[in-house]
Amino acid sequence: MYSNVMLIPILLAFGLSLWAQFRVSGTFKTWAKVPNMYGLTGHDAARRMLDSHGLYDVPIEPVRGTLSDHYDPIKRVVRLSEPVYYERSISAVAVACHEVGHAIQHKESYPMLVMRHRMFPFVNFASGIAPFLILAGFLFGAFNLLGLGIIFFSAAVLFQLVTLPVEFNASNRARKVMLQQGFVTHEEERGVAKVLNSAALTYVAAALISLLELIRYILMFMGNRE
Repeated sequence: MYSNVMLIPILLAFGLSLWAQFRVSGTFKTWAKVPNMYGLTGHDAARRMLDSHGLYDVPIEPVRGTLSDHYDPIKRVVRLSEPVYYERSISAVAVACHEVGHAIQHKESYPMLVMRHRMFPFVNFASGIAPFLILAGFLFGAFNLLGLGIIFFSAAVLFQLVTLPVEFNASNRARKVMLQQGFVTHEEERGVAKVLNSAALTYVAAALISLLELIRYILMFMGNRE
């Protein structure tokens, strides 16, 4: 009974997630049409930001797709989607500098990023097996399997929660450097903030969904035991 109460918040969170995905796509497209005053491509801004922090050996590679930008901590490379890598828009420099923010976190051993990296191998395993354990626990009334599945799922939720400060910190670093080093003007920073904040909202929505689902599983577990 108590677990059913969680259905409404979970559905609302899914709605928030869909809206966040729509917003980040729309915001990126809007500011992708606005050229930055200094004519920097995403690659230009990323290279300057990397070099200013002594990361001369970190390469920047173009990748296919839209919003497929990421920093690879294993190979130590910043990968930018082609619209970000080549274009001279507000969106391009904002996204590029955000990804460089992760490279700087890596260099400085930012605690939350270090924790995230150390968690990843176990979380990658746990998130894959947790749904099967939870399903088997409910189908066969095996509370041990259900409990183990909830523990594994909890690890995945914790990983998403740890991701939040990592993403916000990378965006804050990017915005600070972009203004200090003159990648954008103070007027253009408003567009940068919109692009980065809309992207951050997708992480918030995903973490909220996972947290609410975890609470629902725990309530179902407690209810079945009773």
